[in-house]
Amino acid sequence: MARRRPGRSSRVSKTVIRASTLDDLDAVESLENRAFPGDRLSRRSLRRYIVAPNALMLSALSDGAFAGYALVGLRARSLVASLYSIAVDPDMSGRGLGKALMLAVERGAAARGRTSLTLEVRADNSGAVALYERLGYARFDVLADYYEDGQSALRMKKALKAPA
Repeated sequence: MARRRPGRSSRVSKTVIRASTLDDLDAVESLENRAFPGDRLSRRSLRRYIVAPNALMLSALSDGAFAGYALVGLRARSLVASLYSIAVDPDMSGRGLGKALMLAVERGAAARGRTSLTLEVRADNSGAVALYERLGYARFDVLADYYEDGQSALRMKKALKAPA
């Protein structure tokens, strides 16, 4: 008998990915604090990114409930977008929300003229590394002692397809 991963539901849920708004700020901040033991974005930074023209922040809703977010930086005069943060509610893991958020930020970055997306991920976050590799990201650097706790980061990059 196959085992189901914790948080995985046998029922089909309706997922919506949309631009984050200031109405999402409390939920984003709460998830940021639960998902990351250190190296968190402050409420002030999250508020700024939600409204910033040089950022793309998306929220994931599952059956109408806030389930995650992704934040991408879009520097002026750069063809490279940078994933700053992505988090999915641990109670909703295993539903494909991380993948859905990544695909949505890739489309959004490409629609804004970016030709690639880079990210840093904890070297010990095997689940996230595996997801990024399945999505076509390639490792191109290791940043030693990158995180607050001394953990290294893998730098990964993917070429984006121009919107049709």
